[in-house]
Amino acid sequence: MDVVTTKGPSPLAAPAPAADRHRPGLARRLRAAARDAAPALAVYALVRLVGLLAVYAWARSRGVSAVRELTDADATYYLDIARRGYDGYPRVQSDMAFFPLYPTLVGAVDRVSPLGPRAAGLVVAALAGVAAAWALYAIGTYLHDRRTGVVLAALWAALPHAVVESMAYSETLFTALAAWSLYALLRRHWLTAGVLCLFAGLTRPTASSLIPVVGLAALIAIVRRRDGWRPWAAALLAPAGWLGYLAWVGTQTGRLDGWFHIQSAGWHSQFDFGVYTFRRGREVLAHSAAPQLLVVSVVLLLAVTLFVLSLLDRQPWQLLLFSALMLVTTLGAAGYYHSKARFLLPAFALLLPAAAGLARAGRARAVTVLVALTAFSTYFGGYLLLVWTRSP
Repeated sequence: MDVVTTKGPSPLAAPAPAADRHRPGLARRLRAAARDAAPALAVYALVRLVGLLAVYAWARSRGVSAVRELTDADATYYLDIARRGYDGYPRVQSDMAFFPLYPTLVGAVDRVSPLGPRAAGLVVAALAGVAAAWALYAIGTYLHDRRTGVVLAALWAALPHAVVESMAYSETLFTALAAWSLYALLRRHWLTAGVLCLFAGLTRPTASSLIPVVGLAALIAIVRRRDGWRPWAAALLAPAGWLGYLAWVGTQTGRLDGWFHIQSAGWHSQFDFGVYTFRRGREVLAHSAAPQLLVVSVVLLLAVTLFVLSLLDRQPWQLLLFSALMLVTTLGAAGYYHSKARFLLPAFALLLPAAAGLARAGRARAVTVLVALTAFSTYFGGYLLLVWTRSP
């Protein structure tokens, strides 16, 4: 074997352009990253577009507005907050149960564009969904390979309750912030992880599943004397948004546990260590039940199974802890059994074993499975909006 060695650039080589002799700027890095993630973003957008077109056709056949259906149920609270702010306390079901970042962004888009609040809510959710799919691709690629990243984004787009990703809900925004925060954590980008966790804490109460992950990772780095002051900053930033909003609600209600009181007294939601979920699930599986409740029961069983597979696959502990806490907060809370599958949408790491397996199975098999899942997700999304009479 011939080995060629050089001690410098070839005299025949053209000099590198000045821009290439320096570290690429942020804009250039973003463009390169976007080109790299383009297949995943395209697949995600295609799956969600199919679902939206089906909802539009189904709604039109029934003489109702697809936009109205996509901005109904919990979305009405978000849109009211975006238009008028919080309604104050007391109220039987105070809208202070809903965290502020998503409606704040919707209100900002509504004010600077001609879209109107409903369209603004859908646009913000859609853009956040793309950002979430990008983060899922980045994590799948970082832990496995590009094909796994693409499949992971596609699986998330084709979940049974994925229609929520196209509604004026906060799940896509929270998933994007949580996934990018975890990706930054895996790469030890402490400030990015802390800031994104702060914003996640202003988006959904389930940031309580993300904050301990960032905090524990920072604590480990501090004890091991790694990365200087940055883990300290991440540890301080991570809970700031979540605690800040709870503190504000406490001042509005005049009680330290104000937000939890609203959840319990107004929304009948409290933590009972899974007693309600177990009893309700047993009733659903033992008696005739609506398809929505049956699908929720299957999703919950699959989520637990996928978590076990994640353990066997030895996922990074940061993802395992996030998934475990998401499962605990979702399964352990009483009430809203019909929405528990939606609450697990941000638990994207549970899909990694399936994504890695499909990626290894080959393109034809992966496409076949994804098409089948997309078909079911498309039908079920229409069912949730146009047949089911309660929130997804």
